[in-house]
Amino acid sequence: MTDALSALPEVELGRGARASRLMIGSNPLSGFSHQSAARDREMLDYYSSARILDLLRRCQELGMRSVQLRGDRFLGRLWREHRNSGGALAWIAQTASELADQPAHVKQLAGWGASAIYIHGTWADNLWHEGRYEEVHELLRRVRDAGLAAGLGTHQPEVIEHVESRGWDLDFYMASFYNLARKRKRVAAVEGLDASVERFESADREAMCRAIRATKKPCLAFKVLAAGRNAGTPAALRAAFEYAYANIKPTDAVIIGVFQKGADQLSEDVAMVREILSRGAGA
Repeated sequence: MTDALSALPEVELGRGARASRLMIGSNPLSGFSHQSAARDREMLDYYSSARILDLLRRCQELGMRSVQLRGDRFLGRLWREHRNSGGALAWIAQTASELADQPAHVKQLAGWGASAIYIHGTWADNLWHEGRYEEVHELLRRVRDAGLAAGLGTHQPEVIEHVESRGWDLDFYMASFYNLARKRKRVAAVEGLDASVERFESADREAMCRAIRATKKPCLAFKVLAAGRNAGTPAALRAAFEYAYANIKPTDAVIIGVFQKGADQLSEDVAMVREILSRGAGA
């Protein structure tokens, strides 16, 4: 690695798993823009295997020590290639909910080397609406059985409140700033729907931040930039990051998506967050 910067601040997730207070997620790498079908295709065309590996190397150079990636075979293989070529990023794995045998999938992710596994938020939220949330609880037990830090993803503050009130045995939450799951969620990128079916309302992040602050468990906040809607200008980007770190706990982290085509969003985001955290924001 060249031009490596000092490590970004980290938080403890549990069972020895740690996460950088800023890290990338994998939606853009998988073609999920939450903007338009054309943008989805543009992301898929841009993020070749080679470019994803370059992005992982750059994450490490800029001081990240962890990354959040889907647990599908494509991204799992690329993470292993990153590690086998000398990379050191830890993998916080999202369950790939399209796979039929989720318990076997959890065991597979543990075998591949994930340091933490969280239950995919859309899958879990849909089971919430269907009255089948105990299935989520059972899958969390499977993560526990694998010996890894166990997390739960959700777009709904009330899900965190429900789980907390029942004392479920888990280590961390993946918490969306915007509630894209008020009812059973349809995934626009998968079903070919217009992205306008997803509502990004400013009041949502206030509600989720209250839930994040109310739990002692670490939370990984995502959609903090509203899938790019809050990053149209440097001032808007800064305001979104300032809000996030001011309204989550010091034991929490932020996950962002970056699209490197035409601009080095990653470097810009890391520099801005370093400056914000150096002033004690979110401490």
